[in-house]
Amino acid sequence: MMFVYPLFLWALTAIIVPIIIHLFNFRRYKKVYFTNVHFLKELQLESQSKSRLKELLILLSRILCITLLVLAFAQPVFVNKTNAVVNVNQKSIGIYLDNSFSMEEVNKQGQLFETARRTAKEIVSSYGSNDRFHLITNDFEGKHQRYYTKEDMLNELNEIKISPVVRSFSDVHKRQTEFLGNENKRSQFIYALTDVQKSSFNLEEIKNDSTTQITIVPLEANETNNLYIDSCWFESPIQQKGFLQKLNVLIQNKSQKTIDAGTVRLMVNGNQTSIGSFSVEASSKKELAISFTIKNEGLNYASVKLDDYPITFDDELFFTFNSKLTINTVFVNGKEATTLPFFNSLFAADSLFNYVQLSENAIDYSKFKNADLIVLNEINEPSNGLISELTKFTQKGGNIVVIPPDSYRDAKLNVEQYAPFYSALGLPAISNLDTHALKLNKPDKNDPFFEGVFEKIDPQLNLPISLQHYTQAKSSGQIIYSLQNGDPFLTRVNMQNASIYLFSSSLSEKQSNFCKHALFVPTFIRIAVTSLRPQPLFYKLNTGSTIRLRSEGLTSEAPPHIVGHGSKMDMIPEMRVINNYMNLFVDKQLSLAGFYNVVWQGSVKQNLAFNYDRLESNLIFHTLEELKDIISKNSLKNYSLIDHKNTSSVAKAIQLEANGTKLWKWCLLFSLLFIAIEICLIRFLK
Repeated sequence: MMFVYPLFLWALTAIIVPIIIHLFNFRRYKKVYFTNVHFLKELQLESQSKSRLKELLILLSRILCITLLVLAFAQPVFVNKTNAVVNVNQKSIGIYLDNSFSMEEVNKQGQLFETARRTAKEIVSSYGSNDRFHLITNDFEGKHQRYYTKEDMLNELNEIKISPVVRSFSDVHKRQTEFLGNENKRSQFIYALTDVQKSSFNLEEIKNDSTTQITIVPLEANETNNLYIDSCWFESPIQQKGFLQKLNVLIQNKSQKTIDAGTVRLMVNGNQTSIGSFSVEASSKKELAISFTIKNEGLNYASVKLDDYPITFDDELFFTFNSKLTINTVFVNGKEATTLPFFNSLFAADSLFNYVQLSENAIDYSKFKNADLIVLNEINEPSNGLISELTKFTQKGGNIVVIPPDSYRDAKLNVEQYAPFYSALGLPAISNLDTHALKLNKPDKNDPFFEGVFEKIDPQLNLPISLQHYTQAKSSGQIIYSLQNGDPFLTRVNMQNASIYLFSSSLSEKQSNFCKHALFVPTFIRIAVTSLRPQPLFYKLNTGSTIRLRSEGLTSEAPPHIVGHGSKMDMIPEMRVINNYMNLFVDKQLSLAGFYNVVWQGSVKQNLAFNYDRLESNLIFHTLEELKDIISKNSLKNYSLIDHKNTSSVAKAIQLEANGTKLWKWCLLFSLLFIAIEICLIRFLK
């Protein structure tokens, strides 16, 4: 038990007044003379014993009345020993109001977020005007890094809105306790109003802090049903105008009921392009394929959408794509290369490729800067300068194809000249020339390299022939094509940021018929396509996204802007040029899902789509029993729980947690009771 005003206890010295009155009876007695006092003496003894009992009862009533009256002014408060405070008259109260999307769920009191807001106001109202309040939400706003008065706190609670930001409870706890810990003179209380979603409420990672009393008010929804679009992706890595595309959509059903007739609408550039129907079992997921034809060339803005209630933030997924991509390919041709007509027919006539040819005698290394793929086509003498530039190119993420020179010229010289080149790039060394004519083995259609190339492979397929090939040392590279004796014909060696495709033979007609075979076109198309690094279809908000752009034409003197598509939002992101790419860093500057553009000097360089993180979509929550177990197992003695199901008990429990059990009213009531007892003793007890 503690006292709000302990100085009033000095008034207990007033108890001495009725004691003095009891010890010194100042009434004067009048003498009366009788002739016979025999009977009078017996009556006198009986009256004295009754008078003493009456006086003792009156004295006790007066003492208790004064004592209880003094205690009423001292205001005794009964508090739990584990929650004892240093000064009950001055407190620092921190309130965590969970404003994440999952708080849009509803219970019998209404939306969870509004219930949490009302409860937070009850907490504030339970404290006095001398107390100070601190507010924190998932937004970690700078304006909340201060103390509020009681009135200002109530006003600030009205301004809080639902936010897409997701925070773990350990991060929230750390931020709030660090703020409150700056001043240890006041008693500290924290109230967490949240739906205790398992994906973010990591109470088991909290370290116990005995200086602060923390109360969790878990809010539970009536039902935890949510149907949402998790992600989407194209089956083909390249989208072109006029071509039929297949978009795969992943749908998640986080509910206990089966959806039998759901629909997903595909919107492209503001127009509904296609509709997909689906059914999905309870607590499961479904992949839905939607086919459509691209009508616009260039930048496209699209979304897939379904209908669900009450959680709606994850019902629409925004994405963008460019139907006019260009793959920059640079060919460095040897002086005696004979395969140029084949490559010219494949790359020069297709608008998908930006086709550049260089001679090994006059290499313009500036062309390497923006290349996606460099093909070394039968060069005779790889110079040290070329090796250095190619090493830089692979470090920046560029892919390379190495086609050795014709072995008929001088196979031994080729091995000697290519040895330092292969060594510098980390390629398997070539040793000698195998002159046996060998067919290629059938390719593995399940290899990711051939994704989308083969529907099936004819067992009687006529395969290319290699008349001569260089043998290679064993390596960890992936063999795409192999010869009948097991030697590799085409190997992919994966570097840290890039891939190098290594042929074991020249592609000239003297050494192979590969250029005339049907596999030639899909092989080089796949090599070129896998060298392309397109922009992601979408980014997630508040996850520290990095947007990677070619730095060609972009300078730090004229920084690019990120502008809302169809809105007035305009920001300049942090940027950094790394390996000929400009990286734009977007942390928390964007808050709304939708479409954006990267604009430089008035022209759109790239379109972007941002979506809310789906972490909040998985509606799995802790129960009260689970929270109690966590608190018990982790010895979180300063943590307590308030059952949310009964709103009146919540208000009462908050009042008790805030101020303890106030006893002054009972003291005053019993003081009046003892006054009444004294009056009755004097009047009715003769």
